[in-house]
Amino acid sequence: MSSSLDYICFKPIGIIHSPFKKTNGTPIQASAADGVKGTVEVFEEYAEGLSGLEDFSHIILLYHFNLSKKAPLKVRPYMDKEEHGVFATRAPSRPNPIGISTVRLLEVKDNLLYIQDMDIVDGTPLLDIKPYVPEFDIRHVEKKGWLENNIHKLDKAKDDGRFRK
Repeated sequence: MSSSLDYICFKPIGIIHSPFKKTNGTPIQASAADGVKGTVEVFEEYAEGLSGLEDFSHIILLYHFNLSKKAPLKVRPYMDKEEHGVFATRAPSRPNPIGISTVRLLEVKDNLLYIQDMDIVDGTPLLDIKPYVPEFDIRHVEKKGWLENNIHKLDKAKDDGRFRK
């Protein structure tokens, strides 16, 4: 018996342009991509939806990890030598390869968003945009799992291609 939960299809609303032309060497989190600039091209049919976005300093981009290989349920993440369940990591190879980055919004001009502090490969399909609101998005955290002893590696960690197709 088939249900509506068997398959979900998303249509990209735009494309992300960045200086990173391949996965290797790309920062693994937006917080480690300080100063990196790029653009988000929102397709014309969705441009009207950008109205008011210019009033926010930061936005959340949701995108498709289109270059990632099929996900095993246990992975060795970039900042650890041990395997972990994929849902305890931010690895790009996932059952549903969806990425999320909070970036600085510099300017909105027609259907183009000029952004900074980005960790996304050029040509990545954009699925959605949401305004970043600290009162909504920041939570007090008590535990960071396996990252507790590895978070100091973030600034040096780069994509090494292990999750690429």
